[in-house]
Amino acid sequence: MQYDSVSLDHKVILDLIAPGSSVLDLGCGTGELLYLLIAEKGIHGQGIEIDEQAIYKCVGKGLNVFHGDIDTGLPEFPDDSFDYVILNQSLQQVKHLETVLRNALRVGTRVVVGIPNFAHYKARFQLFFRGRTPVTSSLPYLWHETPNLHFLSILDFLGYCRGKKVHIEKTCFIGEHRRISFFPNFFALTGIFVISGKDRILDVPGKSDE
Repeated sequence: MQYDSVSLDHKVILDLIAPGSSVLDLGCGTGELLYLLIAEKGIHGQGIEIDEQAIYKCVGKGLNVFHGDIDTGLPEFPDDSFDYVILNQSLQQVKHLETVLRNALRVGTRVVVGIPNFAHYKARFQLFFRGRTPVTSSLPYLWHETPNLHFLSILDFLGYCRGKKVHIEKTCFIGEHRRISFFPNFFALTGIFVISGKDRILDVPGKSDE
């Protein structure tokens, strides 16, 4: 895999994961992120994916991926059995978001969550001026094709974590080609968060109510 061809969100997550860690990727798709982490960070990786065709592609990459529905929970995994659990672009697609997130926080010491930002300015303008469901690079589906069940913004996720006493350890907000540090809820296409179940007061840099 050529590093230049790696998507920006995968590069960000690569920087967040410590070398040699144990990683569980929930909703791993065709395994690009898991493969990258193994190749670049030497992690001990495992994935769970519901799409059988995607699993075949993972197997073709030599990845350890199980067929499963992350909505049904992770009963086979004991507490703190992984250093990191990854939910990248999958949390908004599950039916039972709170159950999935609770299980991820139980199984992983830390959880890396990547979400599309439905409050990005292009999405706002499309809805306001065109009166249609937005389509952007982070929300590429037409309304009748989208797998997304939860339409959340960066501020929504921050507020959710605050209400549930989930500790946010790190945040990163990205646009088309670069990281975003100014008004992320307006300018960022994607929010990436490192969270844990520690009951602490949130200290989130770059937070705003735009």
